[in-house]
Amino acid sequence: MDDTSSASSSEPASIPSAGGPSEPRVISKRSVTGWVLYDLANTIFSMGVISLTLPFWMRQQVGSDKVDFQYGIVSAISMAVVFVLSPLLGAMTDHARRRLPFLMASTIICVALTTLMARFGLWWTCAIFILANIAYQAGTQYYDSLLPEVSNESNRGKIGGIGVGIGYLGSFIAVGLSLKFKDAAPSTLFTLYAVAFLLFALPCMIFVRERDNPRHRRFGYAEACASLKNTWKTLVSSQEYPGLARFLIGRMFYTDSINTVISVMTLFVVNVAVTAGGTEQEATGHKDKIMLLAISLAMAGGFAWGWLNDRIGPRKTLNAVLSCWMAIFLLGAAIGILGLPLWTMYLMAGAAGFCLGGVWAADRPFMLRLTPPDRIGEFYGLYGMVGRFSAITGPLVWALITSTVVRSLSHGGPASSPLEQAQWARTAQGWAAFALLFMMILGFCIVRKVSDAPRDWKRATAPADESVKPVV
Repeated sequence: MDDTSSASSSEPASIPSAGGPSEPRVISKRSVTGWVLYDLANTIFSMGVISLTLPFWMRQQVGSDKVDFQYGIVSAISMAVVFVLSPLLGAMTDHARRRLPFLMASTIICVALTTLMARFGLWWTCAIFILANIAYQAGTQYYDSLLPEVSNESNRGKIGGIGVGIGYLGSFIAVGLSLKFKDAAPSTLFTLYAVAFLLFALPCMIFVRERDNPRHRRFGYAEACASLKNTWKTLVSSQEYPGLARFLIGRMFYTDSINTVISVMTLFVVNVAVTAGGTEQEATGHKDKIMLLAISLAMAGGFAWGWLNDRIGPRKTLNAVLSCWMAIFLLGAAIGILGLPLWTMYLMAGAAGFCLGGVWAADRPFMLRLTPPDRIGEFYGLYGMVGRFSAITGPLVWALITSTVVRSLSHGGPASSPLEQAQWARTAQGWAAFALLFMMILGFCIVRKVSDAPRDWKRATAPADESVKPVV
């Protein structure tokens, strides 16, 4: 592989420099490969810890009728901290010489904490997970803001889609480790996820060539306060940044639904399988098969939606994928409330997997269309902040609805059997999915007409193509 070739061809790529004209720049294939592999690496944590092992382990600790509430509260706490920190983390990297050291630090912290999970009991593990998830989410924010360093405007959707598609190989690795070491102690599994995360993150740390920030300067208390003021001004200054506020508000609602259903998918699958007549062991087998199906289609979806993004633009692509998600949530609600057969869970999970890649392949490039080049870190802090806020409210909504429905079904009494416990949980999850459907519809209605026309940041006004009037 020739390390001096462009990201998409042998021609030099051109990436906007901060506040100035486009600077011709060669993007090495090693840089692109390293950046893409980090998507794979952090997906190992996301799938292995957040989606597969931790919720299922907590289910064994507290029971199927209580785990949705317990896990929802733990997730909400960790994301509340990240929500508060996101703008400051983004502004800090805008002041720094480079963003990559921040990515390295957050990754190492996450890896170290993950190795300690399930070693000191339920509540200690929950506390450790909260800290590890904070580090993981901060790393994701730094990673997203490095996209301009490995792509240009013409191939940003393609590179982002490749990252999403290859990233889902990390899910295969996580599921593979779960299957291979299914009889091992949970602490061993968490350690294996941590080692795999670090291993695949190393190429990004080594090979990504990030340009120095020409505006780097000291970041202290005064700068932090000024950054928060700028963040607030950015949120309320819709004339200066057309469409930004509307996009971020809409993103809060649709990511609320999607992130929540990802984190509780395995719990839903197990309850559906048990109430369909399967044993706990058979339910675990269905969980792994369904997750493998979803991952396989998510990988294909990352490439397909990324290709579509470059053809029709991020706005139309995002509108299409959110329309698909509305149908998915409607099916999920029907599965839980009406007790549809187990095969419908395979259909829902496969569709969700394929569409999951489409959201990230479209809304990352969309955000860049709304972002001035010299404030990428700060604006991605906002982008991350609304995602993190949705990751607070989504688990809380899920926790409150499921606990309320379970109490209603149980009339305050205990379940007569594990099967009845699973039936209550399945019905409660169906109603919670129905609530998330309304959040998805609201997010779609808010973002559907936001303009994705390229902005002329040198004039700091509306999009360069003034024939397209952006929706603010």
